[in-house]
Amino acid sequence: MHTLKLNVNDKVYDKVLWLLGKFSEDEIEIISESFDFKKNQRYLNQEFNEILNGTANFIELDEAEERLENLLLEHKGCIQI
Repeated sequence: MHTLKLNVNDKVYDKVLWLLGKFSEDEIEIISESFDFKKNQRYLNQEFNEILNGTANFIELDEAEERLENLLLEHKGCIQI
């Protein structure tokens, strides 16, 4: 399968989505790029470049688990399931 990235004018956006919607999910998958997606992509590219450049800071597994546990406790009331 190939991936294409298109810039679509607002005037024809609905028509392009309608046309793409005529294909089955195993033929075409529409992947939208939200602001969060682009922000996360930039962040992950920066992190990856730090690893490649040798400037990344790594932590031990125990410290990572502790940070995650603290983060979950801190945001416990914000999570809705």
